[in-house]
Amino acid sequence: MKPLRTFLTTMLLVTIFNTMSAEVDKNFYIFLCFGQSNMEGAARPEAQDLVSPGPRFLLMPAVDDPQRGRKMGEWCEAIPPLCRPNNGLTPADYFGRTMIQTLPDNIRVGVIHVAIGGIHIQGFLPDSIADYVKRAPKWMVGMLKAYDNNPYERLVTLAKKAQKDGVIKGVLMHQGESNTGDLRWASMVQQVYDRLLGDLQLKPEEVPLLAGEVVQADGKGQCIRMNKQIDELPKTLHTAQVISSAGCTNGPDRLHFDAAGYRELGRRYGEKMLQLLGYETFKPIEIPADAKPASSNIRGRKFPMIDSEHRAYFRIKAPEARKVQVDISGKTYDMQRDVNGEWTGVTDSQSEGFHYYSLKVDGVTVNDPNSESFYGCSAMTSGLEIPYDEVKSPRFQMKDVPHGSVVRHRYYSKVDNVWKTMYVYTPPTYNKDKKKYPVLYLQHGGGEDERGWNQQGLCDVILDNLIAEGKAMPMIIVMMDGNTKDFTRCLTEDGIPFVENNYRVKAGIENRALAGLSMGGIHTLNAIVARPDLVGYAGVFSSGWFKGGAPWMKEANGDLYYDTIEKQLSTYKKNLRLLWLSMGGKEDIAYQNCQAMMKRFDEIGLQYTYYEYPGGHTWPVWRESIYQFAQLIFK
Repeated sequence: MKPLRTFLTTMLLVTIFNTMSAEVDKNFYIFLCFGQSNMEGAARPEAQDLVSPGPRFLLMPAVDDPQRGRKMGEWCEAIPPLCRPNNGLTPADYFGRTMIQTLPDNIRVGVIHVAIGGIHIQGFLPDSIADYVKRAPKWMVGMLKAYDNNPYERLVTLAKKAQKDGVIKGVLMHQGESNTGDLRWASMVQQVYDRLLGDLQLKPEEVPLLAGEVVQADGKGQCIRMNKQIDELPKTLHTAQVISSAGCTNGPDRLHFDAAGYRELGRRYGEKMLQLLGYETFKPIEIPADAKPASSNIRGRKFPMIDSEHRAYFRIKAPEARKVQVDISGKTYDMQRDVNGEWTGVTDSQSEGFHYYSLKVDGVTVNDPNSESFYGCSAMTSGLEIPYDEVKSPRFQMKDVPHGSVVRHRYYSKVDNVWKTMYVYTPPTYNKDKKKYPVLYLQHGGGEDERGWNQQGLCDVILDNLIAEGKAMPMIIVMMDGNTKDFTRCLTEDGIPFVENNYRVKAGIENRALAGLSMGGIHTLNAIVARPDLVGYAGVFSSGWFKGGAPWMKEANGDLYYDTIEKQLSTYKKNLRLLWLSMGGKEDIAYQNCQAMMKRFDEIGLQYTYYEYPGGHTWPVWRESIYQFAQLIFK
């Protein structure tokens, strides 16, 4: 297939340039590239680099390359090596690829590439090249000879030929390592640039020069001192633009970039040129002065940040990525990349409380390295805490009140035959007296586990505040792992016996409650129907029986349970002091199930209390649910 593809591409290019012969194509942007080893290309191309960018990015070879079917002065697809047959990846490779990704489809990009490893800037000065060739080290002789001992003349000759096809839009240079410390370097660069523009009849304001910094290697680059001179080049050459090499990775010699470093540096050349041409490669996102790091960040990390309008700002370093997005609250936001490979994104205003979120890097979902991770959505997932208003929403704030304790217990489940863990909250007074306490068994949702209510739900903070204010009875809260086929058995045969053997608890169903969110709500419903003598209080948050049953649960067919309730209605009315249902508004994914369930309860005559809090199927809703429910039980 390769010979056929090469033939077809060649025929396409021949057709293109035959049609261009009569008139210069103003939509064919040509760039001249010169310099020393880092422009020559010192890294071996990797598989991704050898994928052709297509006929919109072209190379006019400066030397023949029979092995690849390239002839000097004849356009071909720009696949590495761009310089000479035995060279590697260069900044020009990803300069061109970056350009065609942003430029309109009718615009093509071509490069002419002349570079020699180790060459001084004097090697590109027409008046000094003859003397330079005489003094050149032996290892450079062959490289100079490839350009007939006059690299500048080769560049100009090909550029004049290219001007019959398109328009020269800029000059890319990466040179300076061999001139480190040479105070004449900037003036000699200007001489080369001025001579180029004069020989090609170009205007400085229309053809900028982009000069790249040398390898930094975290401050240990062999020629890093040269960067000060490169950074000051615009003082001498006013149309020059400096391309930062900060963060561009390098090889072990600390002199040359590695493949990833060349890609990133090339992208930066491209992004700068696009900006100079009037194309926005990214939209700078300003971070408001009132934005603060989220409390859910890993210690010491600045991002994500939250502003006073509850917009969230994210930033991640991903220089190799082509597209990065934030997925939060059911919406995906595109992030914008800057020239240093940092991506920044901002969301719409978010509701107070905890939100799961993830990043999508080139379509792959990943966690944010700046954020703490929480078990949710059946994976460790990034979490974002939007701060509550201290005046309007004090119920979820840490306060200077007596605090209870949360203890993790390991126990062996006789039902599932595996070791499990549970978390147990005890109120502030538990270790100060010998009283017995009522117990609330509180269940997480699907894709979560026993950690959810303690970490994402702030259960202990909420109860501490309620107890301190006298709004809730001091109680023990047990958070078990609900990922099982038969939760009712796990609760009655594992959980309750363990708690009653290890904690001071009050006896009787009037001192026992069960509640859960989403899947945990269905667990709750199933348990109270299977065991009407189990609890005196039940809370069902963002949940409701599925018609025909929930596929992940044993015997979860709501129709069967409604029949059971109807037959034993007097027992449920007597034992169940409170059946409390909550929903996150119509946007809650369980809304329809809950509405259908309440309709059946009405038909049967089973009493319940319904509470609605806007927010959908999210932790802010469930925090509010436990806040409300806890005030109603054991009284």
